[in-house]
Parts: sequence; structure tokens; C-alpha cells
Amino acid sequence: MNVSVISGVPFGAGGQRLDAYCPDTGSQASPIVLLWHGKGPDERDVLAPLALATAAEGVVCFVPDWRPDAEDAGRTHLRESVTFIREHAADFGGDAASATLAGWSLGGKTAVAVALDPAALDGWRPRAVVAVAGGYTTPDPLTGRAAMDRLANSDEPASSPIPIHQVHGTADTMVDVAQARALHAALRRRNWPTTLTELDADHAGVVMTVYDPELCRCVPSDSDRVLSAGHQTAQLIAQAATDPSTSSV
Repeated sequence: MNVSVISGVPFGAGGQRLDAYCPDTGSQASPIVLLWHGKGPDERDVLAPLALATAAEGVVCFVPDWRPDAEDAGRTHLRESVTFIREHAADFGGDAASATLAGWSLGGKTAVAVALDPAALDGWRPRAVVAVAGGYTTPDPLTGRAAMDRLANSDEPASSPIPIHQVHGTADTMVDVAQARALHAALRRRNWPTTLTELDADHAGVVMTVYDPELCRCVPSDSDRVLSAGHQTAQLIAQAATDPSTSSV
């Protein structure tokens, strides 16, 4: 499917920018995905290969910059990106009522926080969450709590559950796949709609990239193995956006 990329769209009071990946689906509004990058500040470009592949599956994909090194750990940027898609999704051929929240690494951890805490974004709820290579034992920048701590607190009632889909590489040495498995098990104990897909990839490969130590950042990869894993991630994100409850157990 043909995809148009609209780059550098400003959003928020601080002048952050996002890229919109818009599939050619005709006149019908498409489901949308808001995709948050990891801890590197303003690294929306890292997720460009994944976003392009996701949009090619028929969903509008927004990838905003945000700065985890900001004074508020990026909380304002994250919130502003949600406000933008809610107000402007239609301008890009998307349906704001069909929004899925996804994230990679720190972005994935934060997306899970939104699913677990209805107050995280003032009551706004995505249709589903997809967490790619997230870690869940330390606090996220949006709510300041760790997902595993929240789920371990038996006195805290579960929020209205929305599907949480996880994707994690079995060769991930930055965030061990055991964290994803532990979250998946904890969610299942609460009868939460959830899936876990494990891929033959490392932390970077699961989003079609490879870490470049000279640049100290992830860059696109041309490895068949990496591309295969990344395309599976893209398909899973698009599937969650199209049918949030697909295969939830």
C-alpha cells in the first residue's frame, strides 16, 4: 500500500515535531496509531522504518518527538502528542475515535502505564496498547510508577481493562524478555486482555534497526533477520489498531 509521509509537523507549546505516515486507503478514515520512541531525546527518526511498515498495513501512524531528559521527564510532550492526534487525526485521514497507543522501550513502558491508569491522561483511553521491548520494574515518566508495582498492589482496584499487546525480542540484552513475561503473567492473573509475542530479535532489531555505537543511536538495518522481525512488529501493531481484542487471552 502506498504511504505518504508528512514530516516535521509542529505540536504542543514547546515546538516539538512529529511525522505522520498516511496510507492511501481512499476516502474512508483509517484507524490511527500514536507511536512513542524510547529514551533518546527527539528520536522519532529511529522509528521511521517501523512506522512506514505499520502504515503500509492500512493505519495512520503518528511518531512524535519527546524529551525524556526534560525537567518533567517528557510528560508534557507525551500529553501534547495525545492532544494533537485527538484534535487533528482527521486532517491526516485518521479516525481519532479509533486510536491505539504504541511505544518502544521507554515509550512502551509508558504506553502500558496509560492502560493501567485511567487517570494518566485525564481519562482519555486508547482502544488498545502495544508495548514493544518495554521494561516494567521501574517508574514510567507519565505516572511515576512501575507497572509491576501497580499490579502487585492487591489493594488497588484494576482499571477498566483495555487490551495490552506486548512484543519483545528473545535476544534483547538491554531489557530482558523476562520482564515482558512477568507482566504478561501478572495481567493474566487479573484476567486482563493481553498477548505476548516473542520474536527472534534484540532490543533494536524488533523495530527494524541496529545500534550504532559511533552515533550512540539506532539506525535502519538491512539485515533480512532484522527486517523480518520488524515487519512482524508492524503487523502486530496494525492488527491491534484494526481489531484491538484480536487474540487477547
